[in-house]
Amino acid sequence: MKEDKPAQQIMEPFELKTRTSALLVGAYRSTSEKGLCEENLQELHRLCDTYGLNVAKLYSCSIKKLDAGTYLGSGKLEELKAAADILNADIVIFDDEITPNQQRNLEKIFQRPVIDRTELIIEVFAQRAQTREARLQIELAKVKYQFPRLRRMWTHLSRQSATGGGGAHLKGEGEKQIEIDRRLLRHRLDKLKKDLEQVAEQRHTQRSLRVRTAVPTFAIVGYTNAGKSTLLKALTQADVLIEDKLFATLDTTTRKFTLPNKQEILLIDTVGFIRKIPHTLVAAFKSTLEEAVHTDILLHLVDVSHPKAESQAEETILVLKELGAESHPIITVLNKIDQCQDPALIAKFRIKYPKVVAISALEGTGFNDLMEMMMEEVSLLRKVVSCRIPQSHYALVSELMREGRVIHSDYEENDILITIEIPSALEYKVKPYLT
Repeated sequence: MKEDKPAQQIMEPFELKTRTSALLVGAYRSTSEKGLCEENLQELHRLCDTYGLNVAKLYSCSIKKLDAGTYLGSGKLEELKAAADILNADIVIFDDEITPNQQRNLEKIFQRPVIDRTELIIEVFAQRAQTREARLQIELAKVKYQFPRLRRMWTHLSRQSATGGGGAHLKGEGEKQIEIDRRLLRHRLDKLKKDLEQVAEQRHTQRSLRVRTAVPTFAIVGYTNAGKSTLLKALTQADVLIEDKLFATLDTTTRKFTLPNKQEILLIDTVGFIRKIPHTLVAAFKSTLEEAVHTDILLHLVDVSHPKAESQAEETILVLKELGAESHPIITVLNKIDQCQDPALIAKFRIKYPKVVAISALEGTGFNDLMEMMMEEVSLLRKVVSCRIPQSHYALVSELMREGRVIHSDYEENDILITIEIPSALEYKVKPYLT
C-alpha cells in the first residue's frame, strides 16, 4: 500500500527556487489603468529580485474582459507563449491572482509552471522569515493557498487508473492521493492554528506587561522598503537587518529608546505593506500587524523619494483602516528627503496629513524635529490630575495606581487625596473627583 506523504512534501507543486528566469504578465482594461498596471509590474519585478529570480520581460496586456478559463484571450496567450519560448523563461508569473482552474489551463498552454503574485509573495515570506511565529504564519498562509490547488499538484498521477478488473467505478490512484493530501492538510491546518493561538497568548502577555509598566509604545509602519529598519537602527543602534529589498523585515522587532526629555519608550518595527497583499497573508500576519493596533502612537514612514510616494502612503492608511488602527495618533515621517527630487511634494504631504516631519534616517537629519514631535505626542497620552476620592470607591483608586504613576497621596477623614499621572483614556473616570 502506498504510504501517506508527509504534509511538508505536499506544500509546493514545484521548486520555485530552481527556476531562474521569469516572464511577468499584467492586465488592464482601459488606457487610464495602463500606468497603474505597469507600476504594479515593476513592483512584481522587485519581488522577483528579492526572491532571486531573473526577469526575462514584462508584459502589460490590454483586455476587454477576463476569460474565466484562461484569464487572457487565446490570441494574447499565443503571443505570450511564443515570447516565453524565445526568451527561454522557466516560469510565468501573473500580477493578479488567478484561480486554480485558470492556473491548470495556463500551464497546459505555456508548458511550464504558472504562478501569480500571491504565490510569489508567500514564497518571498517563506524565504525570509526568521522567528517561529513568522514561519508558522507563513505555513498557514501557504496551506490555505494550496488547498484548492491540490488537483494541479497531482496531475502527474491522473493518468493512473485502477487495474485488476476493478471496473470504471473504482477510483484511480491519483484521486486517492488527492484525498490523502486533503486529510493531511486539514490536520496540518488545525495544528498550525493551535500553535499560533499559543503564540498569540504569549504576545498578549508581553503586551499586558508593557501596559502595566506604562512605557509608551511607537509602532513604525509603512510601505515595504520605506526605511523602517534603517530608522530603528539609527535611533537605537539595534542590530537589525537592512536591505534594499522588499520585505527585508518580516519579524517584529522591539527596542527600547530614551527621548531627550529622559522619557523611555518602546519602538516596534513591523512588516511592510504592499499593494494587492494576499488576503491569506493579511489574516496570517494579523497577530504581527496587531502591534500597530495595540500601540500608543504610529510612526507612518513614507519614502518621499519614491515616484509613487503619495499612493504608497494612501495604501498604508488603507491597511491601517483594515486593522482598525487609523484612529491612533499618527506622525507622518517623510524619509529619504536627501534623495527627494520634488520639494513641492513635502508641502503637499504637510497639507494632506496633520503631523508631518521630514528626515533622512540614513543621514541622520531631521531627528531633532522628530524627537520634538514624539515628545509632544507622549505628553498627550498621560495627564497629571489631583483627586479627592471617597474610600468607598477604593476600586477606582486601585485602578488608577495600577495604570498610573502616583506623585503624592494622603488621607483626610474618609477620603483619599491623590495626585497621579494617568493615561488620558482614564480621565473621564476621575472627572467627578477632580479637585
